[in-house]
Amino acid sequence: MEHAVATPAWAVLAYLVAGVLFILSLRGLSSPETSQAGNRNGMIGMAIAVGTTLALHNSGLLLIVGAIAIGGGIGWVIAQRIQMTAMPELVAGFHSLVGMAAVLVGCAAFLNPEAFNIVDANGILTVSRIEMGLGIAIGAITFSGSIIAFLKLSGRMSGAPILLPARHIINLGVLVGIIVLTGIFATDAGAAAGDGTLLWIILALSFVIGVTLIIPIGGADMPVVISMLNSYSGWAAAAMGFTLQNTAMIITGALVGSSGAILSYIMCKAMNRSFISVIAGGFGAESGGGGATGTAIQKAYKAGSADDAAFIMQNAETVIIVPGYGMAVSQAQHALREMGDLLKKEGVSVKYAIHPVAGRMPGHMNVLLAESNVPYDEVFELEDINSEFGQCDVAFVIGANDVTNPLAKTDKTSPIYGMPILDVEKAKTVLFIKRSMGGVGYAGVDNPVFYADNTMMLLADAKKMVENIVKALGH
Repeated sequence: MEHAVATPAWAVLAYLVAGVLFILSLRGLSSPETSQAGNRNGMIGMAIAVGTTLALHNSGLLLIVGAIAIGGGIGWVIAQRIQMTAMPELVAGFHSLVGMAAVLVGCAAFLNPEAFNIVDANGILTVSRIEMGLGIAIGAITFSGSIIAFLKLSGRMSGAPILLPARHIINLGVLVGIIVLTGIFATDAGAAAGDGTLLWIILALSFVIGVTLIIPIGGADMPVVISMLNSYSGWAAAAMGFTLQNTAMIITGALVGSSGAILSYIMCKAMNRSFISVIAGGFGAESGGGGATGTAIQKAYKAGSADDAAFIMQNAETVIIVPGYGMAVSQAQHALREMGDLLKKEGVSVKYAIHPVAGRMPGHMNVLLAESNVPYDEVFELEDINSEFGQCDVAFVIGANDVTNPLAKTDKTSPIYGMPILDVEKAKTVLFIKRSMGGVGYAGVDNPVFYADNTMMLLADAKKMVENIVKALGH
């Protein structure tokens, strides 16, 4: 018996067009200038893929369309209500849904293989068992891991690493168990048949390891976790694409999986971390950092006002603005762009420096600055602008603690040790906006820049402080 019913030529062509549009979408999303076109290509490609799939299935269309309407309605409401500060946990939450979708498709295929055309006289086809086992395992890991990431990012669980006793042995043992059982399930038709006990054990172990892999990871490393889970969700979708015999799903899953893996690798390099340690779990945990639960040690510091900051920047030649999560929380990006425009009118050169892991997800700061219409040619990545801090007059830091912390270069006991940072301490003057001196960054580490002789602390809500600076500049 053939594994799959032949797909009509027009459908194959439609899926190919959708796949090309998905590739163009990823290409467009690689740059702020082309991101809108990338989004449009992705939307058009998905519409073609969904429409083609619906056209190929004449039964149950009412239920499918109803499900799409309900899901789309929920998505629309969430998109309207969600704040940009909550985007990282939203992404983690959506990753969990992708993982669970893969699990449910795999379970449905196992319980009713005839509907998926994946059976012959000996039972479920071997290749289908491989796809099914991998899809369910990866999907379950993605689901439970994403739930933990969501809880950490949303503050419902401590961002600090939760270190289980013998966690590496536990993770390795569970992983080996999943691989062995999946191998038996895939190669032994007799073991794969029956009441499905073997598959349910694989599913349970996968849910467990998804939790044990993510809970030891510190909050400061969550951007890498998000991109890693994004990759997992893609591979789960690709595996289920084979089970569903859907070319567009295979292409989309492979694109998401590979791009997420590449992004994870890039993020690890940006933080001077090991990619293998991320996959193995316990990433960033050995030093005990993570989570904004620490308390800053009270030392002498220089406090300033909005008028002081406005005067200093008006008389500067170059100002480099360093945004961080504090900017996102206070939604200060629009006021920040207005401040930059006023400084440029005064003849000041204004640039924005973005650390790869500033915020809580890859590209978090870039999205916020683009939302406030900051010109793309004023925004620079760490490696392109870091050498300029030594020659700039003012480094204006707005809520970016960990990515500007020089302890990453000097303190081997620090959880952020080895992470490349923005060298703001080299500027002639550092203006550092912080709500108060009582807290620390998400990694739980105090920042010596706060107490440096060339630093002026601007203690207030970031948005209010920037708005007051704008008023002072306008006088």
